[in-house]
Amino acid sequence: MSPLTTKPIYFGAFLVTPQVFHLTPLSFALVNLKPLLPGHVLVSPLRRVPRVSDLTPSEASDLFLEVQRVGRMVERVFGATSLNIAIQDGVDAGQSVDHVHAHVIPRKKDDLGKGGTDRVYSMLEGDEGDVGAFLEERKREREREAAGVNGNGEGTRRAKFPVVDDAARKPRGEDEMRKEAEWLAKEMEADEKRGSEAGEIS
Repeated sequence: MSPLTTKPIYFGAFLVTPQVFHLTPLSFALVNLKPLLPGHVLVSPLRRVPRVSDLTPSEASDLFLEVQRVGRMVERVFGATSLNIAIQDGVDAGQSVDHVHAHVIPRKKDDLGKGGTDRVYSMLEGDEGDVGAFLEERKREREREAAGVNGNGEGTRRAKFPVVDDAARKPRGEDEMRKEAEWLAKEMEADEKRGSEAGEIS
């Protein structure tokens, strides 16, 4: 379980409690199953709603304040100089999990090499950014294991999008994500402490 709570936290239909590193009464931040770049995290409202327009004013305000806080922290700890902040608001915009979420991606000069800094947008829209497909596949793997099925796929439904054949970007294991969440939780706590000592509102 996450060091922040024993209450289950869901991202869409997926239990993500161990991936959560920051929590408010209305929002949470979690490490990404398959980050596009190091430090790529998600910030989402606790209440599952599919679209930004479905958020209450309080939820919208909290979500964007947390995007700002989390962004400052990941930029610092990953040695970035900039951030991409993106929301795919609806299926036709590329949203793969029907739960509002903001991608916060720390950026550095030439971090994507050939293709330039805007390549991150095509990555988000393509199979590389389809977190929902990876979460669905992981959920099916767990169900097969629990049922004693060998994973040959007989009788199972395939993911809507194919799994990306990208050796450098394999979905991460639960232990790796839990450790990163614990580390980032400590970093968020340190940022909040520094902010309160400096007299900032947190």
